[in-house]
Amino acid sequence: MMAGTIDLIAVIWFFGLWIGYTLFAKRRAKVVSCLSFELRRKRNDWMQKMLLRDNKMADVGLISTLERNVTFFASSTLLILAGLLTVMTAADKLSLMLSNLVPWASYSESAVQLKLLLLAFIFVFAFFQFTWSLRQYGFCGVLIGAAPDGRDMTADDQKLYANRAAKVIDQAGHSFNYGLRSIYFSLSALTWFIDPIMFMVASVVVMMVMKHREFHSKVLKALQEC
Repeated sequence: MMAGTIDLIAVIWFFGLWIGYTLFAKRRAKVVSCLSFELRRKRNDWMQKMLLRDNKMADVGLISTLERNVTFFASSTLLILAGLLTVMTAADKLSLMLSNLVPWASYSESAVQLKLLLLAFIFVFAFFQFTWSLRQYGFCGVLIGAAPDGRDMTADDQKLYANRAAKVIDQAGHSFNYGLRSIYFSLSALTWFIDPIMFMVASVVVMMVMKHREFHSKVLKALQEC
């Protein structure tokens, strides 16, 4: 099989796993206990208790902490993108270096640039997810600030407001998770510089690691017991 064909299959395999796992995790979370499911319950409990607190500074502080975490990753993706664009201007030197490191493979300047473009696309996608997560956490801060006194609300109204506020936090968490997932898959994309078969295997390994953490990790068991 020609090298170009193997590369094409590897890229299709990569995106198939990435998109397929995202859809699988989203649907699976609706029927089994996983990190997303358990955190959704905890966020709902958090918002219900928030409504009954006179001082909501602790809740605002928690949202600010979450925003700082997301900001770190958003800033990091910009730095990585800047580095990738810089490397693309020296693709000829990178191809020569890779040829010396991996003598059994052949590297053309255009092939190296294509692989760098894949990495750039992944981090652009991650940046959009992180910044959208930031905005949604900001929306949640507004909901906390505008929250009525829970003692003046009926039980049904409390549950309704808490559920809607928790849903906003939940969506922010999902966007952050999509950004992190992009970074995980970018690590497997690095192996494409070595070998397309290794790229395909690494994609499967990354997917299995994420599946284990989402559905079978020790932290999930701890959340289930809380």
